[in-house]
Amino acid sequence: MVRKKGSLILCSAFLFVAWNALLLLYLWGPPIGRLGEGGGAEPGGKEEWGMGKGGGVNLAGEVIRLAEEVEVQLDTQKKLLKQIESHRAMWARRKDVGKREMEDRKEVKEEVVHQPQKLQPIKDKVDDTDQTRVKQTQRPVDTDALDTNLDHPQVNVPKEEIGENKLQTSPATPEVVIPILVIACDRVTVKRSLDRLIQYRPSAQLHPIIVSQDCGHAETARVIGSYGDQVMHIRQPDLSDIRVRPEHRKFQGYYKISRHYHWALQQVFNTLSHSTVVIVEDDLEVAPDFFEYFRALYPILHADPTLWCVSAWNDNGRDALVDPSKAELLYRTDFFPGLGWMLLKEMWAELEPKWPSAFWDDWMRQPEQRKERSCIRPEISRTITFGRKGVSLGQFFDQYLRYIKLNTEFVPFTKQDLSYLLQEKYDERLIKEVYSAPLVKMEELQQGGTLRGPGPFRVQYSSRDTFKVFARNLGVMDDLKSGVPRTGYRGVVDFLYRGRRVFLAPPEGWTQYDVSWS
Repeated sequence: MVRKKGSLILCSAFLFVAWNALLLLYLWGPPIGRLGEGGGAEPGGKEEWGMGKGGGVNLAGEVIRLAEEVEVQLDTQKKLLKQIESHRAMWARRKDVGKREMEDRKEVKEEVVHQPQKLQPIKDKVDDTDQTRVKQTQRPVDTDALDTNLDHPQVNVPKEEIGENKLQTSPATPEVVIPILVIACDRVTVKRSLDRLIQYRPSAQLHPIIVSQDCGHAETARVIGSYGDQVMHIRQPDLSDIRVRPEHRKFQGYYKISRHYHWALQQVFNTLSHSTVVIVEDDLEVAPDFFEYFRALYPILHADPTLWCVSAWNDNGRDALVDPSKAELLYRTDFFPGLGWMLLKEMWAELEPKWPSAFWDDWMRQPEQRKERSCIRPEISRTITFGRKGVSLGQFFDQYLRYIKLNTEFVPFTKQDLSYLLQEKYDERLIKEVYSAPLVKMEELQQGGTLRGPGPFRVQYSSRDTFKVFARNLGVMDDLKSGVPRTGYRGVVDFLYRGRRVFLAPPEGWTQYDVSWS
């Protein structure tokens, strides 16, 4: 069988070389002209390229015809090459298998020759050397993290299967430790956040809670300390003011927050050696399936290089804009949402050397950091914020944030197939769904009388101004960061309007965001 495959490969290779030789002879032969007139006239003359006496051949038509023929030949050659490659790979595999079989037979023969007459009993124990090696290579954090209450089997996530969309994403790997980092300062209401985290936490070993406190606020420290060993309390040591430009004195709080984030993430990844973390702030309340959500999406984030975060937040998650019957819906978004988000150690290694001195969240939204990567976000938020007062002085809170709907239905994400979130699958489905939806005008959508069915319907924008006008009229957030709209993916903002699914979308053929729109 192997010899037959080898002969087939050699024949295919010979045909490939012969084909190309004929093609080269064809292309390098005498210039195209009419039969019997010859070619190779002097450049510039009418006889050039066969345009001799009595009329000639149209040059443009001949070039197009020749190009089409070459395209056909190249396509045929590509198919031939693919066949050669497939046969060669099969031959190599069979050859390798045969070689291994020969080696195995040789080893068996040697064992039979050297085997002692008296059979030794098989030992159940590992010798001391092997035990020492196991202890050195085993990670204590993973051993301690095993929880017998979890019934999810282990799933290995091979990165090489992403391109073929074969990634098995659920159930999630049970032994991975996903700590929760709570960024705290001077809010005693951190108790509300911690109470919910502890209430819904399925395992203290798999989800340790680390509260990092800045500001040195004693009363807040006492609240955190009251939880004892249920949480780990760490304190940001540098409480000094930060020297800033005179015009930025009013932004001193943003500089301190950025410094705190930098220090806290260093503690999680560098000091405590965790491989991932979910970051929340002291004014966030979490949903019942908050931990289930992140545990299920960890394999996706870990395996897909086109993703760089998972967020629990939907910027357009107001009650009227989401479908309460679709709590399981998840999306990709090019806008960094924050407000309860997962970060990998590898991504921190990329961001940490250039971490900004202030406004870290808007910095994350810049093209230089995002690098065309996306985040996962839910239809219905898994966090809500109850902190109206802060360094932002309640910006967006009264208009948007206070109306964000928090999910109350537990969705078993770890038992679902989430591979549809991988980029290739997701993009194909999204483009088809969005641009096959009927294109309607704003007036039609607002009046609604002429529209039939629940949608989806598409409203098209083509400029920054039209996007802002449409967004305001439809009730979604109209601000853009580095040209990216909130919740947008490939420029498309997906939401519900008066019970109908709507895509606020750019024209078909969208390629990239325009940073000048910010």
